[in-house]
Amino acid sequence: MSAGSASPAAVSEAKQPMLQGSPASEAVAGDVAPLLSVEDLHVTFDTPSGTAHVLKGVNLTTAPGEILGVVGESGSGKSVTALSIVRLLRGAGRITSGRILYRGTDLVGLSAAEMTRIRGNEISMIFQNPRSSLNPVFRIGKTLREVLKVHEGLTGRAADARAMELFADVGLPDPASVLKRFPHQVSGGMAQRAMIALALASKPSLLIADEPTTALDVTIQYQIMMLLLRVREESGLAQIVITHNLGVVAELCGRVAVMYAGGIVEEGSTLDIFDDPRHPYTRGLLAARTHARAVGRLQTIPGQVPDLRNRPSGCPFHPRCAYARDICVEVAPPLESDGGHKVACHFSKEIA
Repeated sequence: MSAGSASPAAVSEAKQPMLQGSPASEAVAGDVAPLLSVEDLHVTFDTPSGTAHVLKGVNLTTAPGEILGVVGESGSGKSVTALSIVRLLRGAGRITSGRILYRGTDLVGLSAAEMTRIRGNEISMIFQNPRSSLNPVFRIGKTLREVLKVHEGLTGRAADARAMELFADVGLPDPASVLKRFPHQVSGGMAQRAMIALALASKPSLLIADEPTTALDVTIQYQIMMLLLRVREESGLAQIVITHNLGVVAELCGRVAVMYAGGIVEEGSTLDIFDDPRHPYTRGLLAARTHARAVGRLQTIPGQVPDLRNRPSGCPFHPRCAYARDICVEVAPPLESDGGHKVACHFSKEIA
């Protein structure tokens, strides 16, 4: 089952991902310089009850034309990583150290005006819950025309023509009608397509999609995935897809980074992660999948994500890990590479 021919049921099952040969699974060939490189990123949030270390040493790279999946439970730091990349942390959140290199330029050191020129033009983001990301008091067309005016300098009939073209490109039926509607007047799938059109309006090089299929039925999920794949194939658009849905990862992403407690605990090709998981947390996520042929009791990972205001010593997963030993309590394992498959676990070879 390739990414181009999968059935909608594969989105929810992802039981036997056959990824070799599919567009989504092809690695970027050669020693291509990263388009984006996140290096040792630390982010904290100040709260009334203390400082939460939400990201602690995140390292990620994305190559041109690649679709990278970032997975993990709620609270693992996926969305904060995305917001840090586009410099949209608000309130008490702040980057305390690390670099975010885009085409060799450190985004952390840019001024607000310089970052505004990068955001949208070079890096676009699709936020969670498309309806809440669209202004409820403006018609969808007004929002899109404003984006085209700011980033492309288009107004009047030229903006209208480009808006119609974008909506047609993302598969919205009757684009002229959708442009006249308010966000509450369209379905979740149509709102998500409108958000993708907004993100693509300025022809960025990198798209960050935060939970792009959440709250959509399985058929619409499949259509959104195929749309993202088509965009990559037609324009070479690199993408970072943040999701908790392993079916989406299996069908869409060529490489996967698994996050836990604000750090990367395992990273590798999608095929390697599904066929040869080496971190206990990754194994737990895969074991907890649901599928149509499931029998018996659903497996779970015991415990919960730690309070990041009071992080566990050593490996942050050790309170929930069946393999944990004394060294896990005392020493945080580094993220080490073995043939391109990276894992942060003292006993990864034993687990494998």
